[in-house]
Amino acid sequence: MTPIAAPPRPAVSPRVTAKAWLFAFLGANVLLVTVFFVNGGLSDNPLISAGRLAGLYAAQAMAFQLLLVARLPWLDRRLGMDRLTAWHRWTGFTLLWTLLAHVVLIVFGYASVEARGPVGELVQLADTLEGLLRAIVAFVLILVVGAASARFARKRMAYETWHFVHLYTYAAVLLAFTHQVAVGQSFTSHPVARAYWWTLWLGAGAAVLAGRVGLPLWRNLRHQLRVVAVVPESPDTVSVYMTGRDLDRLPARAGQFFLWRFLTKDRWWQANPFSLSAAPDGRTLRLTAKAVGESSASLRSLRVGTRVFAEGPYGAFTTIHQQQPNALLVAGGVGITPIRALLEDIAGHVVVLYRVRAPQDAVLLPELRGLAKARGAIVHVLSGPSDQRGPHGPLLGTESLHALVPDVDDRDVFVCGPPGMTAAVLRSLRELRVPSARVHAERFSLAA
Repeated sequence: MTPIAAPPRPAVSPRVTAKAWLFAFLGANVLLVTVFFVNGGLSDNPLISAGRLAGLYAAQAMAFQLLLVARLPWLDRRLGMDRLTAWHRWTGFTLLWTLLAHVVLIVFGYASVEARGPVGELVQLADTLEGLLRAIVAFVLILVVGAASARFARKRMAYETWHFVHLYTYAAVLLAFTHQVAVGQSFTSHPVARAYWWTLWLGAGAAVLAGRVGLPLWRNLRHQLRVVAVVPESPDTVSVYMTGRDLDRLPARAGQFFLWRFLTKDRWWQANPFSLSAAPDGRTLRLTAKAVGESSASLRSLRVGTRVFAEGPYGAFTTIHQQQPNALLVAGGVGITPIRALLEDIAGHVVVLYRVRAPQDAVLLPELRGLAKARGAIVHVLSGPSDQRGPHGPLLGTESLHALVPDVDDRDVFVCGPPGMTAAVLRSLRELRVPSARVHAERFSLAA
């Protein structure tokens, strides 16, 4: 079989297009809010004016946060959930600091006008201004969520616990919005500004409801997924096959993942991200998972006929981002699952580098070699401990990559594996001067 022919590529990559639209949207909104603030009139006290502007930017950051995690398909397929989640995280810290600036500047500003201490002024404002107590509760909730999202705290929490705490953000959004409606100068100064804020908040809320609730419910009601086979691939790895109705209409691509819920008594409440380990064929979906925890280990006990609720597909780790005629696929461990699916779908001549600790850890290798033989691809299995060295140094170091794939700088490179391995490969690619636009990396924590 000859390599798959590359389809025509757009002049501008989908990722660049999505970034441009997203940042243009954000910039236009920041400009509008600044204009509304200036037209609304400035306070004689510069602290109060700065505090009001910080509050408006905080409200905007809160709405933008909702948009980033709404899981809108157009954005997700072009930017990826991992990138959107990272931006959501940084927007959250921006929100935290702008809210803190809003509170401090307003309190100290009014305290200087009233010749009162900041604590006394805060008590006075809470007693006299409508909606301020709600705003204080919203601020406390955001502080709690921000603390739970800090890296040292996040690593010590189960995903379900962290997610439950994070849901308080929606309560904070509602409380903050009622405060803005009650005393926000943009709501009281001009009908155009008032219409803008209503549109922004309602649009952000509608995006979340559509992407996080409406679309998953509609797709699951339509496709009715259920387990049809559970196949052990190795002593600690298992594949789960699913089928359903009208799967040819499910917009899933090789390289993407779903959040899977298997509707049994003991695990219906758990949602786990697993990549598709085979390209969707319109009849079945397959995931392959390694037993790295209680949840993934329990997949072996799934029964045929178990109903499945799947959110997705998610992820930008797909061939829509391929720019060059040929490709290099690099997988580490169970990161082979989206790489194996991509091998079915990606265009041109393909080289696959599969990094494992020991040869017996190379799951799906017979399938991988069968696909490679059928389409004229090359597969290299690189085994050994993390510090293993070959004839050209570290197995995924600069010299080794160049020796295995001399034309690596003329290929698109797709990388999926544990964080340490992924970081090492990305570092080697930078040293080899492979353009960043041709490097596509999936965060292992979301992908497999």
